[in-house]
Amino acid sequence: MANPAVSGAGKSESSGKAEAPAYRTDLDGLRGIAIALVACFHVWFGRVSGGVDVFLTLSGYFFIGSLVRHAVHSQSSLIGFGETISPWPRLKRLLRRLLPALYTVLVVVVLLTIAIIAQTRWLNVGREVIASALYFQNYHLAKNSQDYLAASSANSPLQHLWSMSMQGQFFVGALLVLLTVAGIIKILGSHFELFTRAAVVRAIFAVLVGSAAIASFAWAQHRLHIDQPYNYYDTLSRLWEPLVGGLLAIWMPAWRVSTRIRSAVTVAALIVIATCGWWIDGVAEYPAALAWVPVGATLLIIWSGQVSPGQDRPAVNGMLASHRAVWLGGLSYSLYLIHWPLLIFYLTWHGTDHATFVEGTAILAVSLGLAWLMKRYVEDPMRGGGRSSITHVRWRSHPRVTYPAILTVVLVAASAGTAGAITAWDRHISGVHVDTANLDPALYPGARALLNGVPVPAVDPQPTPLAAASDLPQTFFDGVMVEMDVTAPSVGVYGDVNGSKTIALVGGSHTEMWLGAVDPIAKANGVKIVTYVKRGCPITVDENPAYLERVPYPECYEWNLAVMDDLLNTKPDAVITNSTRPAESGPGDFLPQGYITAFEELTSAGIPVIGIRDTPWPHNDQGPIDTPNCLSGGGTATSCGTDRASALSSVDPARSLAARDPLFHALDLSDGVCSADFCPAIVGNIMVYRDPHHLTQTYVRTLIPELERQLAEALPWIVPPPAQ
Repeated sequence: MANPAVSGAGKSESSGKAEAPAYRTDLDGLRGIAIALVACFHVWFGRVSGGVDVFLTLSGYFFIGSLVRHAVHSQSSLIGFGETISPWPRLKRLLRRLLPALYTVLVVVVLLTIAIIAQTRWLNVGREVIASALYFQNYHLAKNSQDYLAASSANSPLQHLWSMSMQGQFFVGALLVLLTVAGIIKILGSHFELFTRAAVVRAIFAVLVGSAAIASFAWAQHRLHIDQPYNYYDTLSRLWEPLVGGLLAIWMPAWRVSTRIRSAVTVAALIVIATCGWWIDGVAEYPAALAWVPVGATLLIIWSGQVSPGQDRPAVNGMLASHRAVWLGGLSYSLYLIHWPLLIFYLTWHGTDHATFVEGTAILAVSLGLAWLMKRYVEDPMRGGGRSSITHVRWRSHPRVTYPAILTVVLVAASAGTAGAITAWDRHISGVHVDTANLDPALYPGARALLNGVPVPAVDPQPTPLAAASDLPQTFFDGVMVEMDVTAPSVGVYGDVNGSKTIALVGGSHTEMWLGAVDPIAKANGVKIVTYVKRGCPITVDENPAYLERVPYPECYEWNLAVMDDLLNTKPDAVITNSTRPAESGPGDFLPQGYITAFEELTSAGIPVIGIRDTPWPHNDQGPIDTPNCLSGGGTATSCGTDRASALSSVDPARSLAARDPLFHALDLSDGVCSADFCPAIVGNIMVYRDPHHLTQTYVRTLIPELERQLAEALPWIVPPPAQ
């Protein structure tokens, strides 16, 4: 959210005596409406509203307007060059307004995380605390492709702070750039009288701000169809929204329009702002062209309420300036900080992904009360003498000890302690090594408990939930797994590097996870393994496959073209890949046409294809299950497991292709992961999944005999394992 703490309606930020426009209490009221929309849409409707875009526009209007007024005023000979370009007065005010409330929330979030959230999530939350405190949370989320969707217990309690980080970056960037330009104009003005004129100074800033806004909007529109999850968080894409607000501050159209028309404009704009969250999917469309809907409506409200001397303010703008709306607008910063983590912690504690209407109402009421306390006892005192009398409390024996001073010491100490605790936990987790390669098979039979009925003694499962996340294929540690933004293949070599036969392991992470079983089988059979693996990218010829997690994903298509060319040129003795995906809607799994076409292209060239059926993606009625988190939170092998029929069709969908193509072989290891009707989270004392849908390498290794048996049926040069 754009920070309402620094978008006070009409308050001049100038260190000089530049004349500021009349105080706009109606825009304080607009902030109140915006925060109400943001909170209600999050809590009740699981959608994003246009409220954040309203705040961004208002912030640009006030902040850039203040800087431009300062630049105009600084052309006076009474204002020195140092005072013209010094960012410290404004930066100091920004820090005093932003950090106390933010850091208070971050400290409380850490405490509630320890109390409520499973240990397996502590590291991620801790890293987001650091990212939020240092104002790069938006890029942290963008890098991890965390879509800003409906709230659930799996969401981060700090996910909403992406907009705080984006706006903090905007403030600092605008401050440095515009003050530098003001300094250059100051120098030019000492030589050329033209540059001392207010109209010229404003024109220079208008060109600069307008050009940057156009470039940012073009970038946002371009990235919309390339990488929208990243685009949503990207400061460069969002920048145009506060910049167009700044343009309005530089040049406000002085059109002589009747009060009645201005009122109608305000009413229409408010309706648009209030409803656009319903008819625009902001996560999928913002900050590209459709973001002009809430942004443009905000600009219209600013314009319609700006009246010349002697003009009456439109009645609707007067309603926006009502006491209750202005009061809510004053709480907007704290309310935004508090409502989302309170919602996420409640959902996590209650074990649900959605709040009922009554629960949502209670969350909003508690958030409002906490926001008032935050403003009264943290925001106002630390801003340097708000209306809070507590700011001026002094003790007789220590006349210089004030409440803000004590609060500052407490916040600094708490923040430092929190940062230290996060760092210590980070180091602890980095020292948690997975050493499960040599588990006693009698104690940890894993898949053999399902496949061979091996008895399962009562011992603690392995790996532990904390260690499971790092129970990864060797390709991860070797750096040959290609990231999403890379299109060139990176080939890893495993198995018997001097083997007479070559198998290519090709696809996304659901192919990569089988390396723990394929590698030892290859070594035992004198087979060389070459890997072509890319994150989130299976073999497919579809240019924009709808079944991928990231759409559009042009890098996947380009990577596939390069990999297919390489395979057809090198002609490995076989290709191993995954053959199915979870059904796009409803239960079961399916074989995408894009896979089939790619498989047939390889088999037509004489290359056998081994298609391993994808394992079930754990889920229940409430959505996906992150197995380590579920178990760490007190779940069991059953409560964290999945009904087989909901995840797998009764017959492997790839069998029909195998029946008509003799070089395609469908392998199905589902019976090594599930019983006839259920897929437990723990099998044979081994945790099956390391996250919402990837097998642990520890469990994969227990499937070696079964995979080797099925491979031997498909490839004559693989020796079957001894009978169990």
